[in-house]
Amino acid sequence: MSLHQTHDPASSEDDVYALPISQAELPKRRMPEEVSNPRSVLEVVAGELTLDGNASQNLATFCTTWVEPEVHELMNLCLEKNMIDKDEYPQTAEIEKRCVHILADLWNSPDHATTVGCSTTGSSEACMLAGLALKWRWRQRREAQGKPVGRPNLVCGPVQVCWEKFARYFDVELRQVPLEAEGVGIQAHQLRDYVDENTMGVVAILGVTFTCVYEPVESIAAELDRIHEETGLDVPVHVDAASGGFVAPFLQPDVVWDFRLPRVASINSSGHKYGLAPLGVGWVVWSTPELLPKDLVFNVDYLGGQLPTFALNFSRPAGEIVAQYYNFLRLGRAGYRRVHQSCAKSAAMLAEKVAEMGPFTVLYDGEGALPAAVWRLSDPERAGFTLYDLSDELRRGGWQLPAYPLPPSRQETVVQRGLVRHGMGYDRVALLVEDIRAAAEGLSRGRATGHVEAQPSFHH
Repeated sequence: MSLHQTHDPASSEDDVYALPISQAELPKRRMPEEVSNPRSVLEVVAGELTLDGNASQNLATFCTTWVEPEVHELMNLCLEKNMIDKDEYPQTAEIEKRCVHILADLWNSPDHATTVGCSTTGSSEACMLAGLALKWRWRQRREAQGKPVGRPNLVCGPVQVCWEKFARYFDVELRQVPLEAEGVGIQAHQLRDYVDENTMGVVAILGVTFTCVYEPVESIAAELDRIHEETGLDVPVHVDAASGGFVAPFLQPDVVWDFRLPRVASINSSGHKYGLAPLGVGWVVWSTPELLPKDLVFNVDYLGGQLPTFALNFSRPAGEIVAQYYNFLRLGRAGYRRVHQSCAKSAAMLAEKVAEMGPFTVLYDGEGALPAAVWRLSDPERAGFTLYDLSDELRRGGWQLPAYPLPPSRQETVVQRGLVRHGMGYDRVALLVEDIRAAAEGLSRGRATGHVEAQPSFHH
């Protein structure tokens, strides 16, 4: 007799909503004393999950919200696999290694067969590992030159909050270059006022969170080359390609942003964004092995064999990494290209239709960077509503389109962003367009109950 049969004699014929756990409020502060019928627990927890937003209507997130059934099967096969235990799960470790080399090749590493890199729990952890490598190499250079080692700085434009976390957690001065009057990212000519001998690196963003555009990595690298020639300051570039790393190689192959530029030392990306893998997996790759300082890599032997590891955490699931490899095999370059072309087509349509509505000015039209659209109110004073109102009105129909101010120096400009991802078809985006039109028209006629107060800057 099983444990749950001893305490809960319900038969398989019983209705799950007639079982004890379904007839009372669920415990919220204290674990229950007894076991419950698994079918009933599944039903009540699944019922609570229906109160979440509909992921297929969420144009706020960059993250994967749809995967093929085969991915679910592979994830089930990996439930017991711990990615950190490479001695126990050597084939899973081999799959991780293959993914690193595939990405190194995709990003034009000078020798992708020997390039070093690793998987992470997401792009934020990957950024922090890349940042630590920049800090260690800066410190090593200073010590080799006999110069004092104080607090280094990191130069960047408008960045995702993970870089602010990195600077605070690891005692680095974050020098954020303000946006120019009509700017949507850092510009190469701005660097000279921010780079000095304590600059450990410059972060270039391939897919700015706020505007979805690519910062001009090639121009940034060229400007740093000139600064090196004129001053001797040799500043590396890290490319935060959290979103664009899985888009640019397929949609904009002629954009030079990766290891084709010798000044690019490392690249990170999110496998669970436009890499199409489920949450949560990220990647970081260094151009050559010597760019990852050896004393950042730990060797542990208490899992059964000598284990080199470079990560901020330890145990983590392997399923997402296996799913990433599945996508590489399943789609290939042609498949990724078709998926992202489809998304880009829908994003361009969204931008075009929003621009035609009247009260909006499109800042990014889905061409040349991420599959997305970004717009602002053309005349906020006369529109009769704010983008916060519009965002709130659209939520009534289940749509999530964030409204937020641009970063400092342009915070007076409030924008709205719609991201188009795999699994979000053209027709669904067309339905969104009609709901935006109806909501904007209704708000302009005063149907809204009142303006929504401005919210803090929104980003994923």
